[in-house]
Amino acid sequence: MTQLSVNINKVATLRNARGGQVPDVVKFALDCELFGAQGITVHPRPDERHIRYKDVLDLKPVLHTEFNIEGNPVPKFVELVKKVKPAQVTLVPDAENVLTSNAGWDTMRFQSFLCDIVEEFKSAGIRVSIFIDPVPRMIEMAAKTGTDRVELYTEAYARMYAADPAGAIAPYVEAARVARDCGLGLNAGHDLSLENLRYFHQQIPWLDEVSIGHAIISDALYLGIEETIHRYRDCLV
Repeated sequence: MTQLSVNINKVATLRNARGGQVPDVVKFALDCELFGAQGITVHPRPDERHIRYKDVLDLKPVLHTEFNIEGNPVPKFVELVKKVKPAQVTLVPDAENVLTSNAGWDTMRFQSFLCDIVEEFKSAGIRVSIFIDPVPRMIEMAAKTGTDRVELYTEAYARMYAADPAGAIAPYVEAARVARDCGLGLNAGHDLSLENLRYFHQQIPWLDEVSIGHAIISDALYLGIEETIHRYRDCLV
């Protein structure tokens, strides 16, 4: 069964806009678990504009489901992840000034670097996933790094879905098959929503995990977080 991991960055963004501790990021994460989320994802950036490094430290002792930390493996991030030891670290090639993740790794250009960082995290007992575009060659090269999984960057799928679902999903099905043939686990995330998630999962039912934040938090404004999580889980049945 495909697991739903809720990215809580947007909750931290709302908190930081006003200062203080409202909404409470830790309580929100625990409520997501209570309502059926099978994992919690955070993506701390160096400027801490949403999730702060302290949030990550506060979350680890209290979470009951899988903890996934995303980010660019700069030294400060590597130090944090090795200290926290989440179930999974997802490597994302973010530049410091980007608004949100906007590309997967070039696993040929950064092969040596990724091999070293994957080995470092795996030696600490942390499962590793590499954020990647749906390009077969990039997935094949990701497999050579020793990573456990890849996470397909799904922005292009989401953008094309309304006009051409079959065309939008085609490169992702091919990429997912390549990942499976390479022995890799498979995650997906970015702009997945109630509109497009069910079809994505129907076409790639062997997905291990989807990580969704912006759409879940946006839907929760109207539906409430409990109902929202139930609806997203229903898309993955």
